[in-house]
Amino acid sequence: MKIFSGNANPLLAKAICDSIQVPLGRCTVSTFPDGETFVKIDENVRGHDVFVVQSTSPPTNHHLMEMFIMMDALRRSSASRITAVLPFYGYARQDRKDQPRVPITAKLVANLLVAAGANRVLTMDLHAQQIQGFFDIPVDHLYAAPVIYEHLHDRKLRNLVVVSPDVGGLKMAYAYAQQLDAELAIVAKRRKSPTETEATAVIGDIAGKNVLIVDDLTETAGTLTSAAALLKERGAEKIMACVSHALLNELGIERLRKSFIDELITTDTVARSAIPGLNITSLSVAGLLGEAIKRIHQNASVTSLFEFKGGRTS
Repeated sequence: MKIFSGNANPLLAKAICDSIQVPLGRCTVSTFPDGETFVKIDENVRGHDVFVVQSTSPPTNHHLMEMFIMMDALRRSSASRITAVLPFYGYARQDRKDQPRVPITAKLVANLLVAAGANRVLTMDLHAQQIQGFFDIPVDHLYAAPVIYEHLHDRKLRNLVVVSPDVGGLKMAYAYAQQLDAELAIVAKRRKSPTETEATAVIGDIAGKNVLIVDDLTETAGTLTSAAALLKERGAEKIMACVSHALLNELGIERLRKSFIDELITTDTVARSAIPGLNITSLSVAGLLGEAIKRIHQNASVTSLFEFKGGRTS
């Protein structure tokens, strides 16, 4: 087994290798002056079971091309099996035709991964779970929830209400509420533009309660901050937000700084430097991904990674 990393999140790749005591594979991934990507695998991979770790975080297209080129290089170097490990799967929000003459880009990315040489995919917390069906190769879909649940249980949060910031996230919020023995509430929202949403109503009792808003990803933080403002208006005490993938562009950072969110809990699926003025707790999913990689290599079951304390994340 060999594990290689692109430039999207090398720290996570190194942590994955450390968790299962496998050295990180040596490769050169650089950029020519004209912007083209150059890849060279610096060690023998003939007949090896190879894993390529690359989050497709911004710049999304650049990181995708790095991954495609790395897999092509590995295929042409006679690797026996190539598994694309995408802790964050970009373009997952473009999973259907919701208006005329638009692409289904999540399906296009799936086709390109297979064309580049992927024999298998390992990913985490897809924005739309049906994306697994876009592939005709095996897909192992992990959840960050067990890592996040363990962290929240250790904090012994009291008087807690778990809030879904929209109707689509209700299933995830319900799972969190069950595990944390908390109440459940929903925020109804209206999307005004791709970067702006408006929270319009709260279903559930949140007055005088500590609130945990849960979602799968945030970039501009519009959904989270508008929900937090409405919850504060309705009497919420401490407000925390919990997301698996925090991409956080400049607009999102500025909104969070001005928001009523006291703490953002997230994971290291995407690389993120320290952000002054924000209280961010980052949990590592390296152990979870490392264990999944080890089990895939050994042709063992990964089902138990979804199970904890008698329950399931899905």
